[in-house]
Amino acid sequence: MLQSIVSYGLAVGAVYALIGITYNVMFSASRVFSFTAGMLGMLGGVLGALFINKLGMNAVLAFLLVLAAGAVLGVITEILTVRPVLKSIEQHLYVLSTLAFALMIQQVVAIYWGTEAQPFPVLVPIDPNSALSIIDQKIWLPVLACIVTIVGLELLYRRTLIGRAFLAIAEDSYAARALGLPETQLRIASYAIAGMIGVLAGFTGAQMLLAYFGNQAILNFYGFVPVALGGMGSNRGAVVGGLALGLFQQAANFLVGGIFASVAVFAVFIVVLLLRPEGLAGAAAARRV
Repeated sequence: MLQSIVSYGLAVGAVYALIGITYNVMFSASRVFSFTAGMLGMLGGVLGALFINKLGMNAVLAFLLVLAAGAVLGVITEILTVRPVLKSIEQHLYVLSTLAFALMIQQVVAIYWGTEAQPFPVLVPIDPNSALSIIDQKIWLPVLACIVTIVGLELLYRRTLIGRAFLAIAEDSYAARALGLPETQLRIASYAIAGMIGVLAGFTGAQMLLAYFGNQAILNFYGFVPVALGGMGSNRGAVVGGLALGLFQQAANFLVGGIFASVAVFAVFIVVLLLRPEGLAGAAAARRV
């Protein structure tokens, strides 16, 4: 039982962590908390199943097309739901604009894909007699995707000029703009990257979660929890929070099961936020007086 809790907890937690990173990348670029992260995760599974099961594509081509679709949706999100809000005095309207866009996409998926959960194909054919078959790929795929993503982002932000430009925009967009950095183009690029990370979460986790339009709401909430636990804008914190959430959720499923597991997750989430509102890895914000 312990092995099952740990393995599935890490796999589900890796998916949550990737959705949390998606939230963070979009927030860092625009200071807008976009509620399209769960939509991207849901589409990663649905589009992957569509390309492989329905259209007969191989897994590699389908994966590349899913990433491209995520990047395009990220750009569309920035143009349609974020950029107009940034020009408005009432910037909290992003709650409505991003959520409305996500719900619209979800309804389109429900109409054309269906409301029933559908199986996701095996992505990596492995000989059952091979030593690699000991660990199910639906366990290690999301974990591997999470590792590659966090390492890739660290290298991008710390080792490249464009990554440092992303950090400058995240730190102080006004000062970065005064220095001549192209804020709009960098924000579009960040949303494209976030779109690819979001669909990557859904694509690699779909063997567990299935291709299902209802995954959007689940990923939206459970992907937000790692952000709150790890601290807004902290990708490392999102990874730690996501893995911790996955392990705790699986343990609660085994111990109490059903709706009580969700209640336990909510209770811990509320307690952590009450004790440390800035998150476990976040720094307390300075107050102006």
